[in-house]
Amino acid sequence: MPRFVIWGLLIGVLLFSPFMGAVDLNLSDIFHLDTLSAQIFYDIRLPRVIFTFFAGLILALSGLLFQTLFRNSLMTPYTLGISSGATLGAGIAIKLGLASILFGIGAVTLFGFLGAMLTIFLLLYLARFLKGSQQTSLLLLGIALSLFYTSALMLVFYLGNTIQNDMLIRFTMGSLSIIGWNSPLLISVAAVVLLIGVYSYRFELQLLGISEESATLKGVESKKITLILLLIASLSIGLLVSISGPIGFVGLVVPHIVAKLYPVTIAKRIIKTALFGGFFLVFCDTLSRSLPTQSELPIGIITALIGGPFFIYLIISRIK
Repeated sequence: MPRFVIWGLLIGVLLFSPFMGAVDLNLSDIFHLDTLSAQIFYDIRLPRVIFTFFAGLILALSGLLFQTLFRNSLMTPYTLGISSGATLGAGIAIKLGLASILFGIGAVTLFGFLGAMLTIFLLLYLARFLKGSQQTSLLLLGIALSLFYTSALMLVFYLGNTIQNDMLIRFTMGSLSIIGWNSPLLISVAAVVLLIGVYSYRFELQLLGISEESATLKGVESKKITLILLLIASLSIGLLVSISGPIGFVGLVVPHIVAKLYPVTIAKRIIKTALFGGFFLVFCDTLSRSLPTQSELPIGIITALIGGPFFIYLIISRIK
């Protein structure tokens, strides 16, 4: 399929997505703010599409960043345990029955963000004692923290009641059901900061993707730049997961799709990967809202159903 057809399809879905859902909107009423159609459009549909686009941008760009820095095509934005820390924090808030709102932020989101920040702090603190290959050691630390958080989350499941466990399961499946503009504004700022940060270091990132030694020989402060980029990406991912829950496969699959469509250097794929990630997640979310089911499917199920088979195809085609 030609590249312009794929981009055209995704952009078309982005434009029509706010008008799709369980409730049919009267297009003429959208321009009258006191109507129900206008309230649904401006308070629910449009913020959700904007949030989804920037969430996809963060996931795809973080996936490209992690795969490049660790020189591992199977890396995801969740490998360092940021997502697990956020999920555990949200699980603790759910178990404690916290429903308060502070500065317009729910307790589950706040605890999820604190869990992600705790993980980032631990990684930065422990990184001071690393020897040898910093990327490999960070990866092992992230896996260890992720396993610990998963065990702690199982304990929360064991101690929780049926309602609490159902809420936690739904959180772990990912959800883009937001109301209002607070979350879209936060995520859009985080996405723009991440994009500017990665693009500013695009040439250094290109060298780091080859090897740390070659980057050092070219005068790149490899450890400093690696930590800066990982910190920006981790903060963005932590904020996103604390609001929406973990959304899998986007950060893994989208960088490979863009690399397949554009076999160019990493520096030239940054913008394309970011935009494709946003369009791709909007497509998945629109599909989840359009299926004839009794309730909306969690976005994590849709991304896994689409991303899993496609990634298998990519692996098989590469082997051939």
